[in-house]
Amino acid sequence: MATIYQYQSANVRRTWIMFAVFFAVFIALGWVISAAYGDYSFLLFAIIFSVVYSLISYHFSAGIALALARATPLTKQDNPMLYTLVENLTIADGLPMPKLYMTPEMQINAFATGRDADHAAVAVTAGALQRLNKDELQGVIAHELSHVKNRDILVSTVAAILAGIIALIADVFLRSLFFGFGPGLGRGRGGNNGEAQEIFFILAIVLSILAPIGTMLIQLAISRRREALADASGVLLTRYPEGLISALKKIQVDDIPMRAAKDSTAHMWLDTPFKGKGTSWWHKAFMTHPPIEERIKALEDMGGLAHGADVRTAQ
Repeated sequence: MATIYQYQSANVRRTWIMFAVFFAVFIALGWVISAAYGDYSFLLFAIIFSVVYSLISYHFSAGIALALARATPLTKQDNPMLYTLVENLTIADGLPMPKLYMTPEMQINAFATGRDADHAAVAVTAGALQRLNKDELQGVIAHELSHVKNRDILVSTVAAILAGIIALIADVFLRSLFFGFGPGLGRGRGGNNGEAQEIFFILAIVLSILAPIGTMLIQLAISRRREALADASGVLLTRYPEGLISALKKIQVDDIPMRAAKDSTAHMWLDTPFKGKGTSWWHKAFMTHPPIEERIKALEDMGGLAHGADVRTAQ
């Protein structure tokens, strides 16, 4: 048996291990491609580009995510119940009040974004506001605020950035092959090392194909860990697991499609936005969230959580 705090620590450790793998894949891919061309300036360019790209994404990712979701600001006058509910939860959790937004989607869903607690935003769909009762909505908001407190919004953003950079580098290399940039490119600089460069080119091609797939799987693992942790942390905040459990059960049978569903922001939502008629096999095979029945069972297994008792970890 393990406490919720041990469960949190275990998830954080696993996440940082996954990030270490991300960086290792990035450096390995850049180094192999550079070695294949016999010019290590490519690796330097990749590092500089990734830093610049990361800084831009770090500062503007929240605004981009809100714009993609077609979210509009909510004030206390617009929805006093929601504003008061969020205000009470932030006070209880020691967090600053986030900016509130609503998206026009009728699917029951929500997400948190922002680079830190002082720049956080929480968006809920119109469907969630209309179809969830106060206890269920409180469970959903507590889940999203847990993402803020656990710095999950930053973790998810950085994971998406790294996965995007690796995919872009791999794509640039593979496309360059179609323009005749083959193993002979670096021979003039590297002397009689053409055979070694050909080996590096083969290795670079293999890595360029496998690395984006591997990093995508790591990103999915990070996202699923974050959701499991936020479920547990949210229940710890409300001391009422039945609220989130009931909300998840409604989400489980909700088959209304989301018109603004995007691959780049799917991991941010409370549950996958890809559902209902027309959902592709790709989105079903590579879900950004753990199966919702597993999340419900894990919360039900945490029967004593609201009273500070030990809980079983949802491994």
